[in-house]
Amino acid sequence: MRSFKNPHVELIYDIFIVFIAIFSVALVGLDYLHVINIYHGGLALAYYSIWIFYIIDYIVGLALAKNHKRFLLETSLDLISLIPAHPIFVVFRLYRVIRIIRYYNLFWKFGWDGRFTGGLHRFIYDTGFIYLFSISIVILIFSALIYSHFEQHNLSTSLWWAITTATTVGYGDISPQTVGGKLIAGFLMFGGIGFIGLLTSTITDFFTHGENDATDDKIDKLTEQIELLTKEVHSLQKEVHKKSTPKKGAKKK
Repeated sequence: MRSFKNPHVELIYDIFIVFIAIFSVALVGLDYLHVINIYHGGLALAYYSIWIFYIIDYIVGLALAKNHKRFLLETSLDLISLIPAHPIFVVFRLYRVIRIIRYYNLFWKFGWDGRFTGGLHRFIYDTGFIYLFSISIVILIFSALIYSHFEQHNLSTSLWWAITTATTVGYGDISPQTVGGKLIAGFLMFGGIGFIGLLTSTITDFFTHGENDATDDKIDKLTEQIELLTKEVHSLQKEVHKKSTPKKGAKKK
């Protein structure tokens, strides 16, 4: 997140970021439904102005970041949203909105408890899911762009081919015909499938370990309660023993 000396300026800036992110995604959605055309007139000016603003914002953020490597990893989806090859990449700007919501703890203010947000944070960051997901997305996009160049398909069709190939679904409706297309298909088969497999195993491990951790927590709590009860029993036994033992010098009746 960008830090400002004035918290009011920071809040206004973040609200503006959220607004233009949602606005740009709405533009792309309406364009996809053929309601508007974002490549003509004032809409084109607005669309490309927002894109340029995001590029400047990203460059400035990278320049001011204390740890550039961490910044690149945490904002990998923001970087993907700057790809100008197809409007679909604009959707990744919503990730910035989610980060802003987390920054201001809006989930908690909306009444969502920390167990949900804490678990979500562990799933996304602690397991490395966000990094594997980002790399997988980059591989898919890179493969689709090159495939569309060699096979003369549009990017939407090429992305569909890349996804079906990387996930080993392989419907067979689209297949490479050129040498370049076959080479990128081979790259995607080895690289893409590997990262998709890592994603799947990461998700499986998270939920498996989550159940084990929950069981371990219950056992730990029960153990603590047993130890506490044991101490209380020992304390009561000592008090009973003291009361039942006659004091020295006391006369027996």
